[in-house]
Amino acid sequence: MPVFNESQNDGESQVIVEKKLKEPDRYRVLLHNDDYTSMDFVVAVLCGIFHKTTEEATAIMLNIHQQGVGQCGVYTHEVAETKVKRVHQAAKAAGFPLKCTMEKIY
Repeated sequence: MPVFNESQNDGESQVIVEKKLKEPDRYRVLLHNDDYTSMDFVVAVLCGIFHKTTEEATAIMLNIHQQGVGQCGVYTHEVAETKVKRVHQAAKAAGFPLKCTMEKIY
């Protein structure tokens, strides 16, 4: 809502525009189960890239193993994209086909 102010400006009007800040879109980062990536590697990725405790990482890893997919965290677009790239780089370096994706939360 614009605010008009005529004080101490020689009679000139000033318009102050208040912009509403929108929260950035959020994205969930997901790891997908496969038959080749070791459970230990998945736990190491969750601890190293997503900063999970060993207990949290183990629970997420078991969920991935049982359900086929597991959520690693929720981030802004840039952060989520970076984490997906880091997972793919680490998996490739270790020789695993670990799939990591991100999806927008509506």
